[in-house]
Amino acid sequence: MTTPSTGAGAVGLGVSPRGMRAAAVMVDGQGLVTGWSPEAERFLGYRAQEVLGRSIDTLATPAEGQGARGWLTQQCVSERWHFLTLRHSSGRRLPAVVACRRLPDTLAGPIMLLFLADEDEFRACAMQEAMLHGITTQSPVALTIYDPHLRVAWANTAARQELPGPFTRYLGRSKEELYPGRQVQSAPRTSTVTQLMSRVLDTGEALIGLHYRGQPPADPGHEHVWSLSYYRLQDGEGRPLGVCEESVDVTDLHQAHRRLALLNEASVLIGSTLDLHRTVHELAEVLVPQVADFVAVDLLGDVLDGWEPDVHSAGRNSDMRRAVHRSVREDLPEAVVAPGEPVGYAQGSPQWHCLLTSQPVLNAVLDLSSPWLLRDPVRYAHMHALGIHSHLVVPLRAREVTMGVATLIRWRTPEAFAADDLLLVEELAARAAVCIDNARRYTREHQSALTLQRNLLPHELPTHVAVEAAYRYLPADTEAGVGGDWFDVLPLACARVGLVVGDVIGHGIHAAATMGRLRTAVHTLADLDLPPDELLSHLDDLVQRLAEEAEAAHPTGVEGVVGATCLYGIYDPVTRRATFARAGHPPPAVAHLEKAVEFPDIPAGPPLGVGGIPFESAEVDIPDGCILALFTDGLLTASDGDTETGLERLSFTLAHPDRSLEDMCDAMEQALLPERPPDDVAFLVARPRPIDAENVATFDFPVEPTSVGQARKVTSARLTQWRLDELSFSAELIVSELVTNAIRHARPPTALRLIRAENRLICAVTDHSSTSPHMRRARLGDEGGRGLFLVAQFAPRWGTRYTADGKVIWAELPIPQSDFGSPGK
Repeated sequence: MTTPSTGAGAVGLGVSPRGMRAAAVMVDGQGLVTGWSPEAERFLGYRAQEVLGRSIDTLATPAEGQGARGWLTQQCVSERWHFLTLRHSSGRRLPAVVACRRLPDTLAGPIMLLFLADEDEFRACAMQEAMLHGITTQSPVALTIYDPHLRVAWANTAARQELPGPFTRYLGRSKEELYPGRQVQSAPRTSTVTQLMSRVLDTGEALIGLHYRGQPPADPGHEHVWSLSYYRLQDGEGRPLGVCEESVDVTDLHQAHRRLALLNEASVLIGSTLDLHRTVHELAEVLVPQVADFVAVDLLGDVLDGWEPDVHSAGRNSDMRRAVHRSVREDLPEAVVAPGEPVGYAQGSPQWHCLLTSQPVLNAVLDLSSPWLLRDPVRYAHMHALGIHSHLVVPLRAREVTMGVATLIRWRTPEAFAADDLLLVEELAARAAVCIDNARRYTREHQSALTLQRNLLPHELPTHVAVEAAYRYLPADTEAGVGGDWFDVLPLACARVGLVVGDVIGHGIHAAATMGRLRTAVHTLADLDLPPDELLSHLDDLVQRLAEEAEAAHPTGVEGVVGATCLYGIYDPVTRRATFARAGHPPPAVAHLEKAVEFPDIPAGPPLGVGGIPFESAEVDIPDGCILALFTDGLLTASDGDTETGLERLSFTLAHPDRSLEDMCDAMEQALLPERPPDDVAFLVARPRPIDAENVATFDFPVEPTSVGQARKVTSARLTQWRLDELSFSAELIVSELVTNAIRHARPPTALRLIRAENRLICAVTDHSSTSPHMRRARLGDEGGRGLFLVAQFAPRWGTRYTADGKVIWAELPIPQSDFGSPGK
């Protein structure tokens, strides 16, 4: 064999690695082989009779001029393993290791015992032994072996670090006795760790990745989380010897995952709406109990009121009010002030510093003797009574402005706030602050739009002889803001009344302003006494012009979109008929006393602003006792978005029209609208009040001068019958002028109608001419031109309205107060 030098090739292993098979060879002092084991025969291929009595030099070559016998004599002093190459009986070279040990001398002389082994096997066994040694003493993975009774039998160094004191005191204990706690995942909740270990022992199936929470003996009072794995130990014949537990403390990893999950939850939960109060509640829900035992969110008064906070708000502690607080206990023992009240933190308090510097303040261990706390006896008493031990205050800051602070405290949770908690809370506070600022800005915009809309809508419906009306308007409570729904009851000539409901496309201030412009336009067009279809045509032209103006001002933005729907109708209490026209709007509902609710077939025109398609109107008979209901589409789709279902519910609520209109509005609101409607809703309920035939008188006249006198005569007679003699002079003068104009300038036939409508007398003259009279000042030589001046002097209201085959010139006279209740009305 070739022997290396005694230096570089030596391995300091005093004994052979466990499990390694070594061949024994004995050599005497002369270097002759005196003993040859079967292992040596198998290893080198020589039989004993072939080598016994032969010199060891026959199996090895000298090294550095030294024979094998001399080299072996030197190595027996150290008993170290050396790498070398042996010569096999087949002649091949065999890498090996050799160790030499000198035995006590015999009578024959000294004896040396050689141990020979395969180099590869030696290295493998040495590596295995080093690995076992490292696992036992150096590995960070805690290993614990439980005997067949699932009691502690052995533990490595890492496991013993969690078990203070002598290890013998823990021998024979169960897992639950060592680590009181509870299972958190990866196993049925009803199973204990001992039960799971028993299953591993019985079945031999390993259990991997069980997460366990408990308190280690080395750190009582603080919960840790471990990742546990179990597998069965067994002998060579498969008999179970126990269970081995591998344990890794993953408390930090678990907390990091929990924080990441909390941040993910917060990104979904916080800011789910644009309601400021809901947003601060969501922040509190995220923080308690996951991070703190109590949280208080305090905001500047300007923020709570929806105003822009002052950039120089630093130090304005007196302006802060409590927005929300939340505790692990329902009775809120930590709370000092109620939501909405000023918080009144003392100067020098963490909240004061946080608001002043916009920097967080962490008191991991709260000192109850702090000067700021001693100046606040109420808070001191609460903190002392509860045992509050850790305190954290973070600013709520967005767009370089601090809007308030969030205060977190711990008294039930034993752990103090740490740097990781501060980073987590700062991240949550930053997200919440942006959402709070968005909600504040939305609140301001929403309130501005709502105020504008309410100022543009009628505050009270006018009292009218032809209808009794009630309404409801509910602005949308959505992120889009209020819409542009509107309604009106418009007094028209000859005791008629106009009913209108409309809906502007879009939401917000833009929609509210457009609604105001359209409502004003409807008033103006209604004063011209246009038929419903003509009124919608003019309104359509207006919307198209508004859209063009908006598009020119905002060529790339949605602000340029202008559109609306509208339903307009005129009810005549004399004929007891209503004429309706609609532009992309739902038809009205007519509730009858003795039959089902009816939705008249009104021709469906296009929405306003489309243009190019004419509108059509339709007449509807309105029997006595009926109710008219006009509404926007938000009423039908508010509940579940289904129009058919909405119509069915509307029909149900309009049944029994003999109820009061307010009761009917309440029923419609309760049955058709959720707590927070997704779109604006406006509806108008009107009970028509027809004028009795005895209060209407109609007279036809031929087109000749004598008709003027006849008109004065019948007027005087009818006013006497109605006991309105005080109005005879004024009424005869007005009738005389109107009939004269009709005879001179119009075409036959001509008719006079007198209407007594509660507090006024209406005189109306009808002819078949489309020319309209104009008030003008007569010149000195003119024989006419003064009639309408006289009419205007005696009649507070007068005018002209066009019909399909002519026009009607009308004038109104107020009936004296004393005659309102006279018989015959």
